Amino acid sequence: MDAVDLNDIRIFTVVGQEGTLSSAAVKLKVPTSTVSRALTRLEKNLGALLIRRSSRGHVLTDSGRDYLQVCRRALRTLDEGGEMLAAQRERPSGLIKVACPVTMTHLILAPLLKELQERYPQLRLQIESYTPAADQEFREDIDVVFKVRTPRDSIRRMRTYPGTKRGLFASAQYIKTFGMPSRPEDLLTHTCIGSGPWQLSRGDRTVTPNIQSSVILNDPAVLLDLILKHSGIALLPLYMARWPEMGNKLVPVLPRWTAQPVTLCALFSGQSRLTPKVHVLLDFLGEYIGTPRDPRLRGADAKGLFMNPRE
Repeated sequence: MDAVDLNDIRIFTVVGQEGTLSSAAVKLKVPTSTVSRALTRLEKNLGALLIRRSSRGHVLTDSGRDYLQVCRRALRTLDEGGEMLAAQRERPSGLIKVACPVTMTHLILAPLLKELQERYPQLRLQIESYTPAADQEFREDIDVVFKVRTPRDSIRRMRTYPGTKRGLFASAQYIKTFGMPSRPEDLLTHTCIGSGPWQLSRGDRTVTPNIQSSVILNDPAVLLDLILKHSGIALLPLYMARWPEMGNKLVPVLPRWTAQPVTLCALFSGQSRLTPKVHVLLDFLGEYIGTPRDPRLRGADAKGLFMNPRE
């Protein structure tokens, strides 16, 4: 017996309920020929005659009547399963194990935990923070892994969120003391902090200065602190420069040059894709990340700070 198309089974049950192909076609809002082809295909795949056709109409065979009862029970079970999953999506429960960068834990997840708990009180979150620079393998029991750069290959499925635009910044005192770079090449004579490479673009030109950072790290919160202490030039998310408490403390460096944005993606296994609790978590975060409600903004205007996932 060949594989049976579920749509053909649904059409067959409607025919059995309505009594004629034409009535079934009206109910399904499809041509009668579509109903006829579906029945013919189903009978061929099953190797059995379900409906006896004659000039006086169509009558279910004995096999057709028995199969109709089985199909009705099966479809009812499938519908109940769909209703169960829908209910779980509305009221998900259980533990979700999440691995994410330290910065994401502090700037995104922590501010949203209260809202998440209020909306889904039966949901529990286990967060394991890690350093993005660590090229590590995550345990199979981790439901979702957040990464700030899209992996080149992964056995997990992926959901992408809007990327974060970045720029070069220094303190006013640093610029006053050491001067303002006018070209990317000038960065080689300055104290740069962070992790590389720094890919900068302007129009059709893209350059990657051979920068030797005096302090190598990729935590933007630490980089911001070092800038405010006049330690050098660093690459920061643009939203940090718009924080109300920053005022005029950060000076843009090479503002006409665009730095490569940081992407954010969620990796999850194929099985987790069907788990309602994982689905609602990713959708919940999607309501905030890269939108005017993003907690990283701290009330700042979101315009020009994020990229569309397809960009």
